[in-house]
Amino acid sequence: MVQVAVGQFAPGLDKADNSARVRSLVDEAAGRGADVVVLPEYASFTAPRMDERFAAAAEPLDGPFAATLSELASGHGVHVVAGFAEHADAGRIHNTLLAFGPSGEIEATYRKMHLYDAFGYRESDVVLPGPLDTPETFTSGAITFGLQTCYDVRFPEVTRRIVDAGATALALPAEWVPGPLKEDHWRTLVRARAIENTMYIAAAGQNGRHGAGNSMIIDPMGVTLASLGEQDGTALALLDPARLESVRRTNPALTLRRFTTTPR
Repeated sequence: MVQVAVGQFAPGLDKADNSARVRSLVDEAAGRGADVVVLPEYASFTAPRMDERFAAAAEPLDGPFAATLSELASGHGVHVVAGFAEHADAGRIHNTLLAFGPSGEIEATYRKMHLYDAFGYRESDVVLPGPLDTPETFTSGAITFGLQTCYDVRFPEVTRRIVDAGATALALPAEWVPGPLKEDHWRTLVRARAIENTMYIAAAGQNGRHGAGNSMIIDPMGVTLASLGEQDGTALALLDPARLESVRRTNPALTLRRFTTTPR
């Protein structure tokens, strides 16, 4: 079995403080026995509005924030997944997830495909969408993890492509912006993606003023194994391959389906 943790906090404008909070959460989760630690979207830097500050704070894949994740992963012998603003070109960024393995090397990368141009927000003013590449995965024990980000969860095809790439669990960092019915949407969509794909989901969100919190770990039948409300901290749960196999025998939806997904 694999012990997975979701870490929740509210990143701000101070990159050093954000990195310190990331370090604290990974230390806490690893100390509680986590094999995989999933942290929020934009964990390196978050501003109240999507503007040029994100571009100014962006870093390359070998920058200081990635180095911190690498050090934490190798130091604790765990996988660490987190989102950050990756430098793309002048004035633009990618909204990128990095998954570091126990060796300290990057094992999977994902650049957000569906940008949050909804509910009065305009992520595409600063962010470039990621390529429609074959999903990258990483493995911990007998569980294979895929990656996607926040607003992507409203598009079921994203998760289905990840399952088709061999994933049995999903790491889902988010900054789920609060608003009318937004917390209900978040909980409903995360559970729906787990149920329809018969997979585990570790969803780690920001809290505070700019995130709705409610980080959670969901099993393949839609059962909430662990969750956080509005507070900072970590929540852990065991991902059991036997449970996954049992659910997929009971509900063989993936083998019974009659449609595939194709890029648009």
